[in-house]
Amino acid sequence: MANVFDTAKYLLEKAGKMSTMKLQKLCYYSQAWSLVWDDAPLFEEDFQAWANGPVCPELFSKTKGRYSVTANDENGGDNNLTDNQKDTIDKVYEHYGKHDAQWLSQLTHMEDPWKNARQGVPSGVGSNNIISKESMALYYGGL
Repeated sequence: MANVFDTAKYLLEKAGKMSTMKLQKLCYYSQAWSLVWDDAPLFEEDFQAWANGPVCPELFSKTKGRYSVTANDENGGDNNLTDNQKDTIDKVYEHYGKHDAQWLSQLTHMEDPWKNARQGVPSGVGSNNIISKESMALYYGGL
């Protein structure tokens, strides 16, 4: 099965350089829409409801301390994506890729999966609450 690093590398190969925050949000939306369109997760790693939106801790650890990254920085992906998974990521990138990281972060703040995972957590405060794949599938599947 593919992992979050396969998705990140594929996105970076398409886009070139991007901020680590934008990469996080594009991986999040790739996972969300894979759950809806393909009825399966793209990768097993989870996202947490951090103050600036969904963050995959494994990907964060790898890019920590960097503002932006390129495909050359991502050596964890082994190109385990199927053609169908690449098609899902392509569609996500076509729709969300034109927006900057801040816009994408604000969008996630208006959506139920992040909001529900943050219940009881004050604004701006850190949280490692998991955004469940089930909540993502339900919410995005209803759009």
